Amino acid sequence: MRCLRKKMSQVFSLSLRYKRTLQAMAAGTFLIYMTLVLYQNVYGYSGGNSVQELQYNSLDSAAAAAAAENVIAKRDNSVVNGGSDGGDDSANGYGGNVIHNRLISSNSVGVRHHSKPTRSDYYDSYQNGQQPAVTGTPKPPTTELDDLLISVKTTKGYHDTRLEMITKTWYQLAKEQTWFFTDTDDQHYQKLTNGHMVNTNCSQGHFRKALCCKMGKEFEFFLDSAKRWWCHFDDDNYVNVPRLVRLLDEYSPTQDWYLGKPSISSPLEIFLDNTKSSTEVNKKVTFWFATGGAGFCISRALALKMLPIASSGKFVAIGDRIRFPDDVTMGFIIEHILNVPLTVVDAFHSHLEPMEFIRPETFHDQVSFSYARMKNEWNVVKVDGFDLKTDPKRIYSLHCHLYPFFSICPKTTIKRR
Repeated sequence: MRCLRKKMSQVFSLSLRYKRTLQAMAAGTFLIYMTLVLYQNVYGYSGGNSVQELQYNSLDSAAAAAAAENVIAKRDNSVVNGGSDGGDDSANGYGGNVIHNRLISSNSVGVRHHSKPTRSDYYDSYQNGQQPAVTGTPKPPTTELDDLLISVKTTKGYHDTRLEMITKTWYQLAKEQTWFFTDTDDQHYQKLTNGHMVNTNCSQGHFRKALCCKMGKEFEFFLDSAKRWWCHFDDDNYVNVPRLVRLLDEYSPTQDWYLGKPSISSPLEIFLDNTKSSTEVNKKVTFWFATGGAGFCISRALALKMLPIASSGKFVAIGDRIRFPDDVTMGFIIEHILNVPLTVVDAFHSHLEPMEFIRPETFHDQVSFSYARMKNEWNVVKVDGFDLKTDPKRIYSLHCHLYPFFSICPKTTIKRR
């Protein structure tokens, strides 16, 4: 009997130890699981369930993102001084002075309509080997004014007209970030803009080769600058600089972004009839492009992908191949060759749309404005301010509506919203 009780005691003791062992293993497993969950939440590892996130994990995008971070990390801490004004003839050479009233469909094939950056964008720095601060909430990338390179395309004939308006208005908000690309030396504006006039030595005039030449110079200048964003505008644009910075803050420069707005209601169709391959003769190509006269922005990551295709004079060669001007060539490279869709941002405006339809209460929400002389009428924004004789293009009045504290603004008539 005593022996039986002893054996029973031993069995009970074993089962108790076994039970405790199982409890310890369960507790350990739970602890490991919670640690992994916490680690994922803190560092943003994605489970890969989102198609939109997965598309940024391709080899090309990852390589471009890593290269972009590497360039940005090595950027010079010294501030590049400058500023200038200028522009280029605002007509694009393919549509004439036609105002397109049809709206661009947000679900058109090949177009992203002002989409927000994905969660994977915010964790890009971690995926490229830069561990972020350990916080419960991931911090999105922060864009500042000095992260931008703003290029304005102009020509000799507009130095004394359009440049004067720019230098007195929006240029004052981005002197160090704005550069003017022209086709001649101009000591007056070179001094006024603190050396930010770039003589591209391209031909004067508003034809394809001259336009593509200047655009190619702007692109290469951006690559050399190591800025995070490149935003191109024409000299008949008014740029709402603070709104532009806020817009870019919604996107990551280490991802592929082509931001702008078309001036046509359907994708452009062209035929490639001068390719080397006989099988591609008369091949139809369809793509969107952002109108240069409204402005567009390109991220550093996308620019690095464009580098082997569009740098060193290749941009002009592509323009010659497709026989279209600079903004169309840009869209061809990005959308057709690189397969990166245009992200439509309605806040960009060109003279190809009726400016009067932009309501004054929304002016602060717009990125760019424009103007044009249409037969006997001006296509301009409707805004109070200076009289029409003094300010027929309404640029000074628009600027004073947005920033009434400027010394050029009449204090008695221009009031803050």
